[in-house]
Amino acid sequence: MALVQDILTVKGSKVYTITPDATVYEAVARMNQHKLGALVVVSREDPQEPIGIFTERDVMRRVVGQLRYADLVVVGEVMTRDMVTCNPSMPIDEVAQVMLEQRIRHLPVLNENNVLCGMLSIGDVNAWHVSRANATITELNDYILGRT
Repeated sequence: MALVQDILTVKGSKVYTITPDATVYEAVARMNQHKLGALVVVSREDPQEPIGIFTERDVMRRVVGQLRYADLVVVGEVMTRDMVTCNPSMPIDEVAQVMLEQRIRHLPVLNENNVLCGMLSIGDVNAWHVSRANATITELNDYILGRT
């Protein structure tokens, strides 16, 4: 059974963060720079302590949708506070189910000490499933063609 840690081993554990006092404009600029759909919002006092998540959906609903100015609104006002997380030992299929049920596309990964140790996107989960399916297809083709 594949685990979150398996994806992080391939993808890496780099997590892009921002503090709640940054402007939405600064956050969006960082997201664009790194081609991200979300940033983990961390405490200024402890950069390993996640306090929320800031996503494209937050921008659309709480900034653009309310005609607010991105350079005047801080992330802490519009971030999602009740973020859903996962841990490295969680099965990938369970993560996919949580994302589907909660209608979310990004999951911060917290270790047993609640320290931020990675970030998963729905794209990461889908890529993992595709790579496993391709490996299975290759194995079956090799078996059928007698190359095993």
